[in-house]
Amino acid sequence: MAKQRNDVDNLIIWRGKTCFIVMNRFPYNSGHLMIVPYRHKSQFSLLTKKELSEVMFSTDKCISALFKSMKQHGLNFGANLGRVAGAGIEKHIHFHLVPRWNGDTNFMPILSDVKVVSEKLEESAIKLRTELKSRK
Repeated sequence: MAKQRNDVDNLIIWRGKTCFIVMNRFPYNSGHLMIVPYRHKSQFSLLTKKELSEVMFSTDKCISALFKSMKQHGLNFGANLGRVAGAGIEKHIHFHLVPRWNGDTNFMPILSDVKVVSEKLEESAIKLRTELKSRK
């Protein structure tokens, strides 16, 4: 995905020098973003200082953009390190930002393994892409 230049179809909303920001295709909530280094490294400690710096810079940009465009009440930020922690791509560390609203958990994931997302990914991507462009 990172090597392709079809950012709209891939839901990539921002590209930096060492990482990019993409909408999660299997979101926990609307606006669920991932910050992904271009280099495939399995451990936090294998990222360079430049990569770590841009990941944090990108996280800061995303937090501002999410609060402005999604108007959530809070958010979760983190990484799943290792398969037992939920890493879907164990050999490629990436970071999640998940917007949260009061009362956003419901019975759907518990009863039928279904997640309810209130906005189309493409609509969220447009809003966030626009907001990130306004923040240099």
